Amino acid sequence: MPDHNPDIHLERFNESHLEGVAALYNDPTVARQVLQMPFQSIEVWRQRLLADNERAVKLVALHQGVVIGNLGLEAYARMRRSHAASFGMGVATAWQGKGVGSTLLAAALDVADNWMNLHRIELTVYADNEAAIGLYRKFGFETEGLFRDYAVRDGQWVDTLSMARLRRPPKA
Repeated sequence: MPDHNPDIHLERFNESHLEGVAALYNDPTVARQVLQMPFQSIEVWRQRLLADNERAVKLVALHQGVVIGNLGLEAYARMRRSHAASFGMGVATAWQGKGVGSTLLAAALDVADNWMNLHRIELTVYADNEAAIGLYRKFGFETEGLFRDYAVRDGQWVDTLSMARLRRPPKA
């Protein structure tokens, strides 16, 4: 597990974090690296929070009580995909490269591996987001494919990578 930054505190996403999470994703720099729409209301995030279930892990990273990161991991509900999950995350611009993503991802993968017994974790990431791709590779994610013209960003079609991490049983 990566080094833990003592300035970062993790909590399960709850009502008290709604304003901070909305502000995080409404930051234009963060919004351009995720698939969220800009100018989302707190109510949008409240509805996502209310949709919480046992197959989801929703975390926030805090610094002195301020939301600096968010990660949501959700296992698929379909029986034949119940071994797999996907996640999305965002980190405040000022905190990128300072261990927030590593802290969030390590915690989510611990729950995925040791509590949810998930075998496969999937994600999509913009193909030009080298920092995020590096983070995911550090945690064992591998590129599985390229989605061309996957999303619109800044008025342009952009590619994303499909990445996944397969949990292998420990070697005896």
